Amino acid sequence: MTDEVIEVTGLTCPAPLVETRKKLNKMQVGDVLEIIGDHGPSKKEVPEAMEELGHTILSVTEKNGVWYVKIKKMN
Repeated sequence: MTDEVIEVTGLTCPAPLVETRKKLNKMQVGDVLEIIGDHGPSKKEVPEAMEELGHTILSVTEKNGVWYVKIKKMN
């Protein structure tokens, strides 16, 4: 289950990370955020940064050059 979705397709670093952090700040602990993007380096950077901030990465998938990251807000 996903509580919120943000699309960062077409954005390059650091915009996907910035938008993810802004969205998570507005969410409740335990909520799940799905991020959809297509900038290759952000597929790695966003999950790593969110883990460092204490959130749980539920999944990282890619299909046809578009990636999907699901994060559970933990704090």
